[in-house]
Amino acid sequence: MKTLLLLSLISSNLFAAEAAAPAHKEETKTEGAKEVKDDSKDLLDFSSIKDIIKKDGLEGQLQKKQTEKRVHITTKKFDDMKRYNVPAQSAFWSMMSEYWLVKNATLLKWDFHKPDFDLEKSFISLLEVQGHYEKKVKILLLDSTEVIHAALPSNDDEYIFLVSLPFIRTLDLSKVEISLILFEDFIRAKKGYFKGYVQSKELEAYLGTNFNGKPFNKKIIDESLKKYTSVLLDKGFSFQEQFETTTEMDSLLKNDLKMWNTYLTLLEKIDNLTKSNALYKKYSQIYPSPELQLNWLRPKPSRF
Repeated sequence: MKTLLLLSLISSNLFAAEAAAPAHKEETKTEGAKEVKDDSKDLLDFSSIKDIIKKDGLEGQLQKKQTEKRVHITTKKFDDMKRYNVPAQSAFWSMMSEYWLVKNATLLKWDFHKPDFDLEKSFISLLEVQGHYEKKVKILLLDSTEVIHAALPSNDDEYIFLVSLPFIRTLDLSKVEISLILFEDFIRAKKGYFKGYVQSKELEAYLGTNFNGKPFNKKIIDESLKKYTSVLLDKGFSFQEQFETTTEMDSLLKNDLKMWNTYLTLLEKIDNLTKSNALYKKYSQIYPSPELQLNWLRPKPSRF
């Protein structure tokens, strides 16, 4: 009996324990949920913050700053690329001529105190009489006889002229006579003779390109500089080019016989100088030749 009573008592206790266990587990689960819920209060509610940002207009400002940054980066890259642009035809020639002048400053001696002859005003006046308006003209006096006179290749409607001061003084040239010399060079420039000598297929193809990431083709520029020197100091212009220039001068100046006679007298002066002064004997090599020009200009004697 004692044994049965003991077993019954144990069974009752076990049943009570099992009945109580689920309640304990449920209480534990509830407490865990409370803890999670309490912890979530400490976390940021990003959806709420986003709504606040939108409401205050901060999101639009952020997007604006991001856009400005992208534009700045793109512009900077574009500006960096432009540093490697080779000048186009429209900007190359004046730059190249000025570069040649700087490279040959010692030979030409253009950097000195110059007398004010007011040549630009006189020459522009002659151009306008001939119907050429709004031309950009630069006249550079040289304290040298290495180059007597010339028009360097330049951009459209720009003209760079060189003229020797010793040459002017030796012949005691007037402003009108100097202007006629420059006008002759102006015609050569318009016909493109000089530029034609310097221009090449390689140079033409290179102009306007971009060499970013590649070495600059200095060889093309060096060859062009050599051609400048060759034209101005050695090769000069052909007989055909001189004939075309002289006959155009003849045609343009005949409307003003006084001006035409001044041109004829000028050529006579130059012809005598080149035959008598050793400093100017090379002149006929560059501009062939004053004597021929006079023959082309003077009226042919009648056969009857």
